[in-house]
Amino acid sequence: MKGVLLVNLGSPDSPTAKDVKPYLDEFLMDPRVIDVPNWLRNIIVRGIILQTRPKKSAEAYQKIWWEDGSPLIVISERFSEKVGKQIEIPVALGMRYGSMTIKNALQELNDKGVDEVLLVPLYPQYAMSSFETVVVKTMEEQEKYFPNMHLTTLPAFYKNEEYIKVLSESIAEGLKGFEYDHVLFSYHGIPERHIRKSDPTKFHCKIDGKCCTTNSVAHNTCYRHQCYDTTRRVTEYLGLDQDKFSVSFQSRLPNDPWLKPFTDFEFERLAKEGKKRLAVVTPAFVADCLETLEEIAMEGKNQFEEAGGESYKHIGCLNDSDDWVKVMAGWIEAWQNTEALPA
Repeated sequence: MKGVLLVNLGSPDSPTAKDVKPYLDEFLMDPRVIDVPNWLRNIIVRGIILQTRPKKSAEAYQKIWWEDGSPLIVISERFSEKVGKQIEIPVALGMRYGSMTIKNALQELNDKGVDEVLLVPLYPQYAMSSFETVVVKTMEEQEKYFPNMHLTTLPAFYKNEEYIKVLSESIAEGLKGFEYDHVLFSYHGIPERHIRKSDPTKFHCKIDGKCCTTNSVAHNTCYRHQCYDTTRRVTEYLGLDQDKFSVSFQSRLPNDPWLKPFTDFEFERLAKEGKKRLAVVTPAFVADCLETLEEIAMEGKNQFEEAGGESYKHIGCLNDSDDWVKVMAGWIEAWQNTEALPA
């Protein structure tokens, strides 16, 4: 019997330092997130970051926490429930980090008699710290606890025509009535070395502005290329002129080369260059979360206005919109009936 496992990042159980600390520990101790030797990761995470970050992160979570829980969890649950109503096979939801574990989600499917699972990492672009770690963790749990299950993974869907269409139309709807000078496509940041580590050729990815537009098998696992390609496809769909949009990367750790340009630097640059009315979209996420609701919608607005910007709009993610649900249900049905996966 077939079933579906949807997996997103996860969330602490509450917006308190007490619950944020173990969540951050699990997240940051993942060797695909901070990819240094374990002894050094222990020093960085447990000796430095976790001494101050939980309190600050808890305060950030408190700003965006909903009455019924973490926005990411609530939205993901709504999305999962809606998808489940449109297909004929079981759907389970798990998180890479936190108490809604992948193991529990696989157990839920196993209890319903599922032995063929379509794993859906809810990340449009491939990165070792997001898509890859979900796949690896799911495979580990399956092999250890559910050896009779067979896993098939939905590939990164950053260039899928149906995804591009639903994303573009969602952005177009968000832009209605907003007179913008510029649209900033802000993606989550990752260390530059992750790009090189994910390059199967070990020589193509140079992050020099040319490699991402030069055809290569490396693009199948290159986060930077996939971010720029998503942007290109969406802006072509929307008919945006080249001078009306740009790409940036949010989040980084100090003393480590991360993808540039940085989103917070772009807020300042765009405002000072006369782009007074800014719309920001976050296509690395399919569901709004701390990084979109606090870092972009709140902090980003403050940064842009402090730099001289006058009007700012964050356009939300696809979340549990009916059109996005329909696209996902269609992919699942295609796999269920023909084993076909979206290109």
